[in-house]
Amino acid sequence: MKGRGDVDAIVSAMGVKLHYFEPSGRKVWTVVGKENEHWLDPELGFCSCEDYYYNALETGGECYHLKAVRTAQEQEKIETVRFSDSEFESFISALVKDLI
Repeated sequence: MKGRGDVDAIVSAMGVKLHYFEPSGRKVWTVVGKENEHWLDPELGFCSCEDYYYNALETGGECYHLKAVRTAQEQEKIETVRFSDSEFESFISALVKDLI
């Protein structure tokens, strides 16, 4: 698992993004990592990264992307990107494509 330095680097670079859809209020969180952008659900403790699957699920811990979201929330260093609800389907489609 990555260390605290990775979390601080992500937060400092404003790599935690909240994609906010209006008027529904739907939220999609992403974190820009070293190689990819990862989708997260901090309320469920889920991340799409490999570390989450290989380490966090087995040990009960959390990946550094989830830690970055928590840290960014605490420090109020979140980039909020607003979309209309009509863009939700294409946004999710593009996000899923990137995961595959």
